[in-house]
Amino acid sequence: MNSTGGGTGDLTVETVSELGEFALVDRIARALSSTEVVVVGPGDDAAEITVDGNLIVSTDLLVDQRHFRRDWSTAHEVGRKAAASNLSDLNAMGGWATALTIGLAVPGDLPVAWVDELVRGIVEECDAVGVAVVGGDVTASDVLTIAVTALGEAPRTVRRSDAEAGDQVAVAGVLGLAGAGFAALSRGFRSPRAAVEAHRVPNPPYGAGEEAADAGATAMIDVSDGLLGDLGHIARASGVQIDLSSDLVPIEPAVITVAEALGRHPVSFVLTGGDDYALAATFPPDATLPEGWDRIGTVVAVPEGDQPRVTVDGEPWDGAPGHEHFR
Repeated sequence: MNSTGGGTGDLTVETVSELGEFALVDRIARALSSTEVVVVGPGDDAAEITVDGNLIVSTDLLVDQRHFRRDWSTAHEVGRKAAASNLSDLNAMGGWATALTIGLAVPGDLPVAWVDELVRGIVEECDAVGVAVVGGDVTASDVLTIAVTALGEAPRTVRRSDAEAGDQVAVAGVLGLAGAGFAALSRGFRSPRAAVEAHRVPNPPYGAGEEAADAGATAMIDVSDGLLGDLGHIARASGVQIDLSSDLVPIEPAVITVAEALGRHPVSFVLTGGDDYALAATFPPDATLPEGWDRIGTVVAVPEGDQPRVTVDGEPWDGAPGHEHFR
């Protein structure tokens, strides 16, 4: 994020168009914090950070009206969610983040105060796990879009492709709560509070990925588009089938409340709801699961004539497996 200097703290402008690109970049840069791994931060052509082990990188896009709605979420909440979604990806690789960059494409009439709150949310989420925002870019756009790239490290990366028949399937974090919150908000409800807040701001189990890697996890993924859909990525990448036991899947009370109100089975939110950013992983049969991980199923070999997929209680799931961005 290339800063131009010049103070903007005393300006009373209301929109980013009135403020201008360079002043907006400078304003954002001054709101950021740093950490000991940052050698060069915002203000130069590129940032410089120190890394031990393998470098891991992930990028996510959040588009207004598709990934968030400004009438549902505050800018601060959107910022926390934007950071969390990327921090979660590195968690799912068995590592941790050390730095973030932010790209903002914003309409000219967007209030500067909204951007200030967005950045505050991003920084707050990053500060919670000791991560610095080291740069980025801004541009004008008709559609508000946030691009976040996370960089980090992992002594041993856990991929999607190494699950084996006989492995345990386990999850860490909360499942279904954000999906239930989305369903409630879509129907004009603002409760139950736990579900609505989970949709607005996820709560990834930071650190659980590293613990899973240390415990010998064979494959791992974060649950952003639905447990069935995301475990399906592991099944296909590893050439296996995954069978989940519905009686082992944890269900939050707020999920049950929403399901009863909408005439749905609670487990459907757990299996297909996205945006929780929990972790799902496979472990060797004799592995001891780390604290906070719950076993929910088993990896099995693909029967002759069948294909890699996820089943529930031995049967195919009757319905959509989760969110698809181009559906």
